Amino acid sequence: MAQNNNPDAHMILVEEALDIIMGHVAETPVEEVVSWRAVGRPLARDVATDIDLAPFANSAMDGYAVHARDLAEADDGHPVVLEVVGHEAAGHVFEGSVGEGQTVRIMTGAPVPEGIDAVVKYEIVEVLDGDGNEGSHVAFRKPACVGENIREAGLEARRGDVVMRAGEVVTPAGAGLLANAGAHTVAVHRAPRVGIISLGTELVDGSVVPARGQIRDVNAPALMASACDAGAEPTLYGIAPDDEDRICELVRRAARECDVVVTSGGASAGDYDYVTALVQREGEVLFDRISMRPGKAVTFGMLDGTPFFGLSGNPAGAFIGFELFVRPAIRKMLGHSELFRPVQTARVTHDVKKRQARRFYNRARVERDAQTGELEVTQAPTQNSAMLVDLHRGNCLLVMPDGEGGAQAGDEVSVLRYDLPEGTVL
Repeated sequence: MAQNNNPDAHMILVEEALDIIMGHVAETPVEEVVSWRAVGRPLARDVATDIDLAPFANSAMDGYAVHARDLAEADDGHPVVLEVVGHEAAGHVFEGSVGEGQTVRIMTGAPVPEGIDAVVKYEIVEVLDGDGNEGSHVAFRKPACVGENIREAGLEARRGDVVMRAGEVVTPAGAGLLANAGAHTVAVHRAPRVGIISLGTELVDGSVVPARGQIRDVNAPALMASACDAGAEPTLYGIAPDDEDRICELVRRAARECDVVVTSGGASAGDYDYVTALVQREGEVLFDRISMRPGKAVTFGMLDGTPFFGLSGNPAGAFIGFELFVRPAIRKMLGHSELFRPVQTARVTHDVKKRQARRFYNRARVERDAQTGELEVTQAPTQNSAMLVDLHRGNCLLVMPDGEGGAQAGDEVSVLRYDLPEGTVL
């Protein structure tokens, strides 16, 4: 039987590729970090509060602490006058007792005096004499309800209650909640270290004016930024020319030092695909083609136990390959439960041609029509894989499913929102 030398004959579907990747990446080790530095990361362990939240009943606003029964008959015609016997600010505890016909001036957050069951806000109380503090008399023209403007002890949680569970992502507000619960540090999965390598003799650093035949390396900055955005800690290993020894040296080093290795370029069927050969020789290549456009030449494998991604050298292909495959892997390593960007349905504003069976990820922008309120998507005028400007100015990928056939203006299509975080409710 004749051997099929067409590398595209081994292409797999996007979903198959994701299943393989997710089956080979694991959560990173757990570390303790200061709570506020855990923002954006899921907790690795439950956090319980060591005290009641709030630890004592406190005032919800500035006003006067009263016995509600003293104001039962208060109205405009017959105001009730009380004597101010104390002043209580936040951080200060009024140690005296409040008897019948008495009140205490109280500030927001201050402990409610013993026996008090209501706080009347300052703005509706009339000061009859003095400055409204101790020794003054104040008038009330309406009754107060029991519990009015009082935050009870344990309103948020009781001592020992779990206030944040493993897997919950720490938000800025959550960092404050953790501090209130006594969790100065929390357990999270360590940010994955991602090694980035650009392959190609023609590449020069962005600070260099390229000579004839040279181009600036745009993939490394885009992939470094993508790794940061995904919650990883990227390390740039530089540009490797089309030299097998140099490529193998950098890739081996990155595999030793990092949790994930990502290369761009050198992943085609050309003469200089040394990196895939290295992974095949010293590790395991699990796939090297995906039925998609752009960026079909995606290699995934394991090298010394480290996941390896070889992405397309075309900037758009590299960016989209990272979004679809590397980013979800990083999120799994961090312990996230939501791994994938949100997908919406929108009406396409124009015909979309598609003559290949591969899945297309066209650069596009989705917006809401001002008149109808419907989502409409317009793809970029060019789908040149060498250009990043349309990914920068766009906000989505217009997904044309596997199989031949395009879409006509007005058809509903799927759009993958790379401008929105995973788990966004649409």
